[in-house]
Amino acid sequence: MTTPANARRKLAAPTVAMLPRTADSLSFLYLDLVRVQQDDTGVCAVVTTEARGTETVYLPTAALSCVLLGPGTSITTRALAALARHGTTVVATGAGGVRTYSATVPSSLSTRWLETQAHAWADPHEHLAVARRMYEHRFGHGTVPSGTSLEKLRGLEGQRMKALYKLLAQQHRIGRFKRIYDPAAWDQQDPVNLALSSANTCLYGIVHAAVISMGCTPALGFVHSGNQQSFIYDIADLYKAELTIPLAFTLHNASHPEQAARRSFREGLRLFRLMPRIVADVQHLLAPENTDDQTDDLQEELVDLWDPVTGSVPGGTNHARDGGQ
Repeated sequence: MTTPANARRKLAAPTVAMLPRTADSLSFLYLDLVRVQQDDTGVCAVVTTEARGTETVYLPTAALSCVLLGPGTSITTRALAALARHGTTVVATGAGGVRTYSATVPSSLSTRWLETQAHAWADPHEHLAVARRMYEHRFGHGTVPSGTSLEKLRGLEGQRMKALYKLLAQQHRIGRFKRIYDPAAWDQQDPVNLALSSANTCLYGIVHAAVISMGCTPALGFVHSGNQQSFIYDIADLYKAELTIPLAFTLHNASHPEQAARRSFREGLRLFRLMPRIVADVQHLLAPENTDDQTDDLQEELVDLWDPVTGSVPGGTNHARDGGQ
């Protein structure tokens, strides 16, 4: 029998359908030099300065896809548990969120997209199809002829990037530009290359947060391979020609191009709405036939049982046959 108290508890209990989807969440929240803790009201960041003393800022945990913890940040167990309950991924990063060191993923996160990614990666035909869709995304829909080899697609992509570099160099009147990435001679590079490397690193951090928040693995790439960030590089390459490369060329006269690139990129994220785009693009690349139906994201999912014939059978059910032993 359901009592009024039980009914109230049932109505108050959160469900998956009540929680924001990754695509609807804020792109990320970066914190540094603060203490993140849980009090009777919620999760908050406590900031202490000589000029203003101690201030408390409450975090919108239910609307956050990812929290990036920069240098000088500490977090309590209660706060970390609260973020996990709300499905928020917590990532330990370098200054400005431009390095990803580790991440905690909520245990309630569905494995739907991880399984889709792993299946496509392990199937040679589907692996090739995903790689082609990635190139087509860069060139424009319908511009890649059927049967085009990856070798030719790589060549076309190289030509596209050279043409873009040449066009931007002419627009900004900086002469001939050549893309160089040499960590051993970092300080000897020109401002555009420094800004581009810095902006790309920021982009990798945002893509990493989005990929992890979906439950995918960064290691299984389709164009890139052999690195724990292969899938991150795959997805980030979809946006460089639009976001990071034009930004880098605008900083060709900057005295501190790396810092300027990080600051400008972060400020531009509000206009880019990058997190929803990344989520939608990953879904389309991995399963283009299923991305029109988003109701699956709002359905409460239980753990299934694997079966080699039927694929999946419901979990949490006694499968003993009537009359069986």
